[in-house]
Parts: sequence; structure tokens; C-alpha cells
Amino acid sequence: MNYQNLNTYKTPKGFRGRSKLMVQLWWIVQATIFKWSPQFLYGWRRMLLRSFGAEIGKGVIIRPSVKVTYPWKLVIGDYSWIGDEVTLYTLGSISIGKNAVISQKSYLCTGTHDYQSTNFRIYSEPIRIEDKCWVATDVYVAPGVTIQEGAVVGARSSVYNNLPPHMVCIGNPAKPIKDRNA
Repeated sequence: MNYQNLNTYKTPKGFRGRSKLMVQLWWIVQATIFKWSPQFLYGWRRMLLRSFGAEIGKGVIIRPSVKVTYPWKLVIGDYSWIGDEVTLYTLGSISIGKNAVISQKSYLCTGTHDYQSTNFRIYSEPIRIEDKCWVATDVYVAPGVTIQEGAVVGARSSVYNNLPPHMVCIGNPAKPIKDRNA
């Protein structure tokens, strides 16, 4: 049996995408002036994320309770909304299109571990949320998933596989149930 032996774990060189110092600086900024900023200061939070390498479009609404692990691995298109208590676990890249909504308490997770490796190898796979999607409240999106243009993911769903365009998808695992335009 190959169970993890955590004393052999090593984070791969360059995995974070920036130095340990830059990571710590971001976490301090996020825990203070980002998190403590008033709701209406969307421009302030966009500026903070951009100053750490995120590509944030115009008119993006990001709530102060949003958590971003590594902003330099984040792209958000114009006029998208990121709701309260959303976690963008950017061990790998997360790309969110234009006019997309990620509702409160959703969790987009780009990283995981290889449970069969004795050193519990960490790896990441990108997540892509295309234009005009709506990821409703408390949705989990797994590493490597693409949610195609115009799709809706229902509340409390878990997305482990790519979802087709213009469909309403729900469940665990999320599956298409009807055309969004029907």
C-alpha cells in the first residue's frame, strides 16, 4: 500500500509562481486592507489584486470577503461578479470570463494531491469559467474543469467534469438538466 508519508513531502520549486516573501506579503495585504475595505470600494480591491499580478477587467465586482491564494494566477473578465466568501484557490490558474457570476461561498479549487504517491505529490490543473456563466451559491469546482459559455451551475452543486454551454446543471456531480434558453 502506498499511503502518504508526509515527512517526505516537498512543494515543487516554483509551484507558487512567486517568492515566499511575495506570497506572505499578499496574504498580509489580503487579511488586512483588502478584507477590511468597505463593500463599495470595488476599485480598491481591483487595484490591490492587479498590483499583485492579477488580470482584472473593468467594472469587476469583488467582495471584501473573497479569498485568493495567488493573485498572479487569476484572470477575471469585464463586468464579472465575485460574491461574498468565495474562495479562489489559485494553486493553478483560474480564468473567469466576461459577465460571469461566482456566487457566495463557492469554492474554485485548482490544486490537489496524488493520494497514491508516498510523498503526497501536489499538483494543479487550471479552471476556466467562460463568459456569461453563473456559478450559484456554495458550488465546488474541481481542478481541471471548464464551465462553458452561458452555463448555469445550481446551488450546492459539485463540478468534477466539464459542463456544456448554455445549459442549467445541478447535482453532485453536476449534470445538465435543461437548456438555459428554453
